[in-house]
Amino acid sequence: MSIRTLLTGALCLACAAALAPAARADQNSAGRAAVLAAYAAQARKADPNFTGFSAARGELLYSSRHPQARRADIQACAACHGADPTKPGQNARTGRPIDPVAVSANPKRFTALDTTEKWFGRNCKEIIGRDCTALEKGDYITYLQSR
Repeated sequence: MSIRTLLTGALCLACAAALAPAARADQNSAGRAAVLAAYAAQARKADPNFTGFSAARGELLYSSRHPQARRADIQACAACHGADPTKPGQNARTGRPIDPVAVSANPKRFTALDTTEKWFGRNCKEIIGRDCTALEKGDYITYLQSR
């Protein structure tokens, strides 16, 4: 094998390694965009005047206390995820650690609709006392995507 062949192979490997994170980021962004598009379609169906999601409404949903929560000690998303969503949280019931919920700290968040729905299904009923609307889900993701 020639030195030229070895150098070309090494350069190809280096390029592939350098581009892999960007490819994963693109996949994560595309997945998140698909999740948001699904919620936007649902929100538009519920309200034809829907104009888009709001990070400000999402932040309010995340940080507000919800008195109708099932447990008095867990009345906000921040009760488990923490006041700073870029930091790890802790499950208030089990004490288990929770990966950061902010997209900047955990790029895999909200990239698959089935997983996203699973967690909204559990947590909305626990914290808000009902299912979250598509608008609330989209606002929540939009807020955490901005963090």
